[in-house]
Amino acid sequence: MTNAFRYRFRVRYNECDAQQVVFNARYADYVDLAMTEFMRAIGRDYTALLARGLDNQVVKLTLEWQAPARFDEVIEVRVSSPHVGLTSFAMAYEIVHAATDRVLCTAEAVYVMMTTDPFEKTPVPDDLRAALGDGAVGQVIDHSGS
Repeated sequence: MTNAFRYRFRVRYNECDAQQVVFNARYADYVDLAMTEFMRAIGRDYTALLARGLDNQVVKLTLEWQAPARFDEVIEVRVSSPHVGLTSFAMAYEIVHAATDRVLCTAEAVYVMMTTDPFEKTPVPDDLRAALGDGAVGQVIDHSGS
């Protein structure tokens, strides 16, 4: 993903397993953290959506691992939104080792737009559709401390 939104962070000790690599389930956490930062970067954070009576719900998450990450390494998640439908949108994630650009994992998540009360599927609002389409190209959020 060239020039995509990027979220950078450092692998913490508690995210690693007995094999001394990041435990597989943690990658879903990384996707969720990157999604939160991406939404904030496009001006559509969860607080703003909830205030409008809207939320999004993950209905599909696919992860494919290529290489391990280890404690204290700096990881970067590159995020884009390749598809926005009527009531859902897809997000693509590429999780890489920041220093080497080695791909660790790729992921795709599909989210459905929901109202909060009642909890029902609803169309993606036009402003969110436009913001997802524009993305947060070139923006970097760095929580790695480096």
